Amino acid sequence: MRATLHALTEELRRLKTTGVKTVSVSEESLSTLRALVRARQPATPVGQPETMAEAPPAAAERGTSRGKSSWTPPVVPKRTAPAPVESGLPSPPEVVLPDGDKPTQWKALLAQVTNDPVCRENIRAGKKVVLGVGNLDAKIFFCGEAPGAEEEVKGEPFVGPAGQLLTKMIGGMALQRDDVYIGNIMNWRPQMPTIDGQEQVGNRPPSADEMNYCMPYWRAQLKIVQPEVIVALGSTAAKGLLGAGSFKTLGEIRGKWHTFEGTPVMVTYHPSYILRNQSNRSKRAIWEDLLQVMERVALPISDKQRGYFQAR
Repeated sequence: MRATLHALTEELRRLKTTGVKTVSVSEESLSTLRALVRARQPATPVGQPETMAEAPPAAAERGTSRGKSSWTPPVVPKRTAPAPVESGLPSPPEVVLPDGDKPTQWKALLAQVTNDPVCRENIRAGKKVVLGVGNLDAKIFFCGEAPGAEEEVKGEPFVGPAGQLLTKMIGGMALQRDDVYIGNIMNWRPQMPTIDGQEQVGNRPPSADEMNYCMPYWRAQLKIVQPEVIVALGSTAAKGLLGAGSFKTLGEIRGKWHTFEGTPVMVTYHPSYILRNQSNRSKRAIWEDLLQVMERVALPISDKQRGYFQAR
């Protein structure tokens, strides 16, 4: 339960950095959380009240002159900081690419990721480990954080609703998915506690240890593709590339150029942000970042493209 609350807190913080003020929760999600709480909640001993203490008499609470109350406040135990969540992950793997052309190297990398015992251990039955896809000679490398429900089923990044929106964004750049490379730092969907026999509901951002374990595989993809630009999609991906302590809110670094081991990085919002914030202002913010990417890789930009989401 501690790991679940930690993951939920991190996700809410991530949403807050992107400007989200309210979150909709489905009845299915609430039912799952209630069931998990009930399953872990110890039974109340016979004869023990369900509450910590009775409420004080109203007269004593108001400090009236009708006499002193015999009610004694309950002793509240001193709060201690929660213990850090232990990942239990081993040291990151060593990735050595074989000699040969890019397709040969990528296939070898796929085989290593697919057979990695830690990756396999962290996926649920019937799901798949996920590696990036796209043009191995791409100038642009779109980087997300981790696979979601649809991605772990298909074994391909960005195929769910956020991925479909990313495809439209790429189309707005006069490109297709096959013209770019798309990948996540993580090779598996970060797990959350589930009820036996039921699918995981919702996602959580990967921990620093999880991303650290998968980073050698991400670096290997970067080495194979050798893009001119990396586009970091969202706060978690940006932290994975630039360091967790490099910024507090995404707004501080969004739309500015950074570097990852010598490769220029443009940080922008995750497509899921647009799915939650259907405003021209939000769409324009991401599009302005992509215009900078297009200029950086010398893609032609029409007047229509420059005017996207303005005065709409």
